[in-house]
Amino acid sequence: MAASTTTFSLSGRGLKLNTRADIAPLLEGVNPELIEEIHLGGNTIGVEASLALAEFLEKTKVLKVADFADIFTGRLIDEIPQALSAICDALKDKTTLVEIDLSDNAFGGRSVDPIVPFLTHNRSFQIFKLNNNGLGPAGGAVIADALAESARLSKKEGKTSNLRTVICGRNRLEDGSAEAWATAFREHGGLKEIRMPQNGIRMDGISALVKGISECKELEYLDFQDNTFGELGSETMATALDRWPSLHTLNLSDCVLAEEGAFSPVVDKLVKGSNPKLHTLLLQNNNFESETFSLLARNIDSSLATLTRLELQWNDVEEYDEALAVLARVLKARGGKLLTQDEDEEEEEEEEEKEEEAEEEEEEKAQKTENVGTQTQEAESAKSIMEKANDALADLMSKVSIGSGSSSS
Repeated sequence: MAASTTTFSLSGRGLKLNTRADIAPLLEGVNPELIEEIHLGGNTIGVEASLALAEFLEKTKVLKVADFADIFTGRLIDEIPQALSAICDALKDKTTLVEIDLSDNAFGGRSVDPIVPFLTHNRSFQIFKLNNNGLGPAGGAVIADALAESARLSKKEGKTSNLRTVICGRNRLEDGSAEAWATAFREHGGLKEIRMPQNGIRMDGISALVKGISECKELEYLDFQDNTFGELGSETMATALDRWPSLHTLNLSDCVLAEEGAFSPVVDKLVKGSNPKLHTLLLQNNNFESETFSLLARNIDSSLATLTRLELQWNDVEEYDEALAVLARVLKARGGKLLTQDEDEEEEEEEEEKEEEAEEEEEEKAQKTENVGTQTQEAESAKSIMEKANDALADLMSKVSIGSGSSSS
């Protein structure tokens, strides 16, 4: 249990919790009615322990964050659905819930059904994280259909969707689940953040997804890294970009936005000012050459005036490129950065490490200074007490007269 009475965390402890007896001592003394956050990642939880955990979850009154990432490592395929069902069912009626994270659990397509009742019934949560679960196209479609149904049920009640963030990367979603996800995104039109990297989605699937996401007019963050756009996907994305006036972060690295030597319609649309709030643009490994860099440089002071971070690694970068030099200079002046080589990223990481070390050193110095100050104050206080004691003793002694006795004959 963390020091806070509102957070219950077993994160990273590597516990193997199989039975009620295994988890009971950890829950003992914890008041579920006060818990706002629960973090259990980095442990493995069996069916019986999950049932005991579910009973604890049912008693929560103000739960906001349910972090159950990486809690089934080493569990059998027939254990996971039962444990997952117990946990998710306990959260169905939690109207205070803001975020749920089920990432890094090997559900596959066979273990997703227990999540469905929670997704359709609980329409309060805003952040849904389901990253690296091996869903596959079939499992991905089950999740997407459940999310779409949730939005429809809200509309029937005259309510708008509360969902604002969906993170579903590294799940092998492929084209087979794209239409279902497109429908889900269209239904949840208030989404602000969508991350779907490394899903093996190709041109037709990307085109379908982008059309669905184009209905999310408040979108701020979009990540499609390491999926294949090709000509069709790039053209669809270019058409959709100005539907997102609040977009500030766009990650299209490793997306095959252009054939070698060709312009991408995505870049052409961006330099025309489609997204006036864009500050982070990731375009690594997209077959871009100097002509594309020149196009970006010519517009960096106008339609890209808010841009502060631009990543162009693994494109066809010459040893010296005037356009890249211009981009680097302008972004640096804005307090931002241009990355064109892996070395740039390594250097940036080194700089961040140095900054963290410097901050730690400053904290240590401040602590030492505080300790020295405390010790000095204590020493001065002790000295003052001794001086007062000495003064009091001297004063007392001055009042005592010692007379000598005489005998008379």
